[in-house]
Amino acid sequence: MNDLIFEVTQESDGGFVAECLTEPIVTQGDTWPELREAVNEVVKGSFFDEPHSQPERVRLHLVRDESFALA
Repeated sequence: MNDLIFEVTQESDGGFVAECLTEPIVTQGDTWPELREAVNEVVKGSFFDEPHSQPERVRLHLVRDESFALA
């Protein structure tokens, strides 16, 4: 496995939630650095029994949903 891709959304309270698109992995962090650390830990934990299957890289894809009124 080469990469794991996480879709990251920002919550209304400012925190972040990351959900992997190919594995059943979800985690959260209050700040971007905390999120990165949480993703690192949960990925290592998810592949603990199969270290040969651990991905080489993780990609965090920030999704921003914004709406505004047209003037």
